[in-house]
Amino acid sequence: MQLKRIQDTNLEGKKVLVRVDFNVAVEKGNAKEDFKILAAKETIEYLLEEGASVAMISHLGRPEGQKKPEFSLSQIVDDAEKMLGVKVKFVSDCIGEEVKNGLENLQDSEILLLENVRFYEGDEKNNEEFSKKLAEHFDIFVNDAFSASHRDHASVTGISKFLDSYAGLRLQKEIEEMEKIKNDFEKPAVAIIGGAKIETKLPVIKFFEEKYDYILVGGKIANEALDQKIKFSEKVILPSDFIDDRLDIGTETLSKFKEIISGAKTIVWNGPTGKFEEEKYAVSSNEILKAVLASGSYTVVGGGETLEILEKNDAMEKISFVSTGGGAMLSYLSGEKLPGIEALRT
Repeated sequence: MQLKRIQDTNLEGKKVLVRVDFNVAVEKGNAKEDFKILAAKETIEYLLEEGASVAMISHLGRPEGQKKPEFSLSQIVDDAEKMLGVKVKFVSDCIGEEVKNGLENLQDSEILLLENVRFYEGDEKNNEEFSKKLAEHFDIFVNDAFSASHRDHASVTGISKFLDSYAGLRLQKEIEEMEKIKNDFEKPAVAIIGGAKIETKLPVIKFFEEKYDYILVGGKIANEALDQKIKFSEKVILPSDFIDDRLDIGTETLSKFKEIISGAKTIVWNGPTGKFEEEKYAVSSNEILKAVLASGSYTVVGGGETLEILEKNDAMEKISFVSTGGGAMLSYLSGEKLPGIEALRT
């Protein structure tokens, strides 16, 4: 896939708007997670080294077009500053004079964080006039938010109609990893698919069914697949036993899953295999993580809940690649065209 990359353009003296994904859990004015913020670090550093003036734009939560303080990105300025290693100045809007003034007063080694783009309905509606306002004070747009790239929103795609647009370093890496697990993987290859909403997971299960050796299905989607009597090939392994009211897979199923995982050379994991929020039903997800780590396989993990399992077990650094994308990862692997990526094609 040929994309316009930030390495391929002159950034010196340019005003650059970077779409990041800082949609993180916030508690008492602090970010509870750091992975998505840290994911932007390499691109931000590169832009600054190349002489660009940088502003970051993101959504946080679902404010539904209203300016609600509990969804303000001002809450994570200190966290962003600490994780990105650069002075971060907050701008209390994402369009208009405040953005212009923020750029004009920007000092060397400082970057801007603009207010939540979803305080305006125009973002999710991909309103053309709003897209134009987002672009107004900038020379270049950089998409570095793989996890938002399956959304056809103003801050992801609409803005690209008004600015030269490029893929950030993290976005490039995400696509490289997705292509690897789609087309250039070592066998035996195993996919572990859990979580909820069978309708969103079926396309990716079908993809893996064609290419991988085993697809291990757990979580609520396993219950839905059994209840709906969905037919799969023998590659798809559904649970044969459960704990309590099917809130986690049983010991027999877990043993079988672990045996398959132990022989894998490539593993892709998206979604917990039980109701992991309750410790009693987190057993299988934790045990599967141990088996994955012990396998020595090339492993790609994605999805917010799966990342929580990694974080709770201090395993983020032990996985070959951790994707920022949950829904975006599933969409990409199932063959959908992601609007945010399509907008960057050469």
